[in-house]
Amino acid sequence: QRLLMTLDTPAANLALDEALLDLAEATGPAAEFVRIWESPRPVVVVGRSSRVHDEVDEAACRERDVPILRRSSGGAAIVAGPGCLMYAVVLSYGERPQLRDLTCAHAFVLDRLVEALRSEAPSITRQSTSDLAMIDLAGVLRKFSGNSLRAKRTHLLYHGTLLYDFDLPLIAELLRSPPRQPAYRGSREHAEFVANLPLVREAVEEAVLAAWPTSGELARWPRDGVARLVKERYGLDEWNLTYGRS
Repeated sequence: QRLLMTLDTPAANLALDEALLDLAEATGPAAEFVRIWESPRPVVVVGRSSRVHDEVDEAACRERDVPILRRSSGGAAIVAGPGCLMYAVVLSYGERPQLRDLTCAHAFVLDRLVEALRSEAPSITRQSTSDLAMIDLAGVLRKFSGNSLRAKRTHLLYHGTLLYDFDLPLIAELLRSPPRQPAYRGSREHAEFVANLPLVREAVEEAVLAAWPTSGELARWPRDGVARLVKERYGLDEWNLTYGRS
């Protein structure tokens, strides 16, 4: 089932991805979801085990009033906001047992997105563990999508970013150079490494939905689960700013 929904706050939006994973775990192996949303304001989102000080310019975030939040999945810090489409898929191990192998899970999800986007941007490729990149007009390979996952008992949450009209200089302003870099980055700074897809939002959204055909809209989203997760995690500095959440 699909859910095209952006909630009012960054904390609630991050909580909704995890709440959908919890809903699938409680519902059973047939439950699978795809969600698309876009933050109306800039937000920095760090990985579950990120050290905020190592990856984020906290002073710049305070100056711009950009919140820093921590997601439930791994990976490094990202900047989201207008012009960055966010997607999440919750997939069942009962329906897709091969996804228990995390390397396979990354390839399975990203290869579907590559196939769906390639008709609009033929140079798209999967890079490193969890990136999507394309060759720009100058012939340079640039990243436009970062992704991460959270594995639970019966289901997997896979979510990520798709830049299409984002304020790219904001990334260099708010983030430090990442402590871990894929080989294809070649030690490039953010400004030389990231790019927007040459597509409008509607085309990117259509590609995501084409990659993940659905049976219809999710009639009742997990409102109570979102409220609980905001209260217990995403609304707390203890969760968002403290290293090494388990």
